[in-house]
Amino acid sequence: MALSRIWSAFIIVAIVVASIKCFFFGQTDIFNWMIIGKADDAANPLKIDGVIETCWTAVNICLKLIGVMALFMGFMSIAEKAGGIRLLSRIIGPFFSKLFPDIPKGHPATGHMVMNFSANLLGLDNAATPFGLKAMESLQELNPNKETASNAQIMFLCLHASGLTLIPVSIIAVRASLHSANPTDIFIPCMIATFVATMAAMFIVSFKQKINIFQPVILAWVLGLSAVIASLVLYLNTLSLTGLQSFSGVLSNGLLLLIFFLIVLGGLYKKINVFEGFVEGAKGGFDTAIRIIPYLVGMLIAISLLRTSGTFTIIIDAMKSVCTYFNLDSRFIDGIPTALIKPLSGSGARGMMIDTMTTYGADSFAGRLSSILQGSSDTTFYVIAVYFGAVSVKNTRYAVGAMLLADLVGIITSIALCYMFFG
Repeated sequence: MALSRIWSAFIIVAIVVASIKCFFFGQTDIFNWMIIGKADDAANPLKIDGVIETCWTAVNICLKLIGVMALFMGFMSIAEKAGGIRLLSRIIGPFFSKLFPDIPKGHPATGHMVMNFSANLLGLDNAATPFGLKAMESLQELNPNKETASNAQIMFLCLHASGLTLIPVSIIAVRASLHSANPTDIFIPCMIATFVATMAAMFIVSFKQKINIFQPVILAWVLGLSAVIASLVLYLNTLSLTGLQSFSGVLSNGLLLLIFFLIVLGGLYKKINVFEGFVEGAKGGFDTAIRIIPYLVGMLIAISLLRTSGTFTIIIDAMKSVCTYFNLDSRFIDGIPTALIKPLSGSGARGMMIDTMTTYGADSFAGRLSSILQGSSDTTFYVIAVYFGAVSVKNTRYAVGAMLLADLVGIITSIALCYMFFG
């Protein structure tokens, strides 16, 4: 119900704002661009895709997702038949049994979630989505009310949407392409911001679900993970840009190939039909990718209307006016558009980050802040639409509110870190 109201509000606000611009400010073409506009059209003053083009974009995303989904869910099927997922569940079980008390010991959902979190941590977006969707399907099997999000599903998605990533390679690459003097100087702030956002998500949902976050097992795992991440940050900070990119490629893609290798090896050891298992899982990937199309179309057209109507511009101008009135430093506001769009559209936020760096400079305060904000969280509403849509959950309960609150913590932390490191 919460998602339905937010979606309705997006559309109503966007159309009201556009109507005011059309009838009171003489922007008579705004309705045309909102519906049939194309970002690459030289005559389009908005430089943003309208509703029709956005529908095509949503379908294209899902079509491209089919191959990736088939690949990873095929290997997941082999891993399940060989017992690899259950083994992973037993290893991580002591921690997850406290954080996800509704999941039975050794259930495959635990292994699926671990695979998703690992892919996110390594920046493997293509792998994270199939693993995450498989995790949601496993959690849905345990869900007594199939149309309402379970506690475990909400906890999983909030942690997933916080976007904990070890190395923001794509952001560093963009900064390097825009001639930054030190493209990697946002690495540590990004790492800290995304870690704080993840911890915030865990605390927020744990408080709502009355989970004692200070249990020895949870604290041991969190502190252990923090120590590992801190050690990697210290090591990676000593590397050059080339060294960092090389290490990232070897770590992420090398580990992915190692997973494929171990899954196939385990399947052969267990004497299962490896190829048949792959094909069986791949069929499920195709079905899932097709099933999420309506949910993704619905969410992306609402976001498109918000952007093309100029609602974001109004919000930014209002924030600058408030800062001016109270004599506050308003430099951070130039980087805020990335934060506003990030929960709605990953590609839109990336475009806004590039636009900010192009306008103000890659090494400007706004340019660095937009980079940190880009790396501090995931696309909340995309996650909600795709993951809940894949399992046909209609009542998301407090999931949206918890995710947005964690996003807010990430935004505030990013701004504070930017002032601390570059202020």
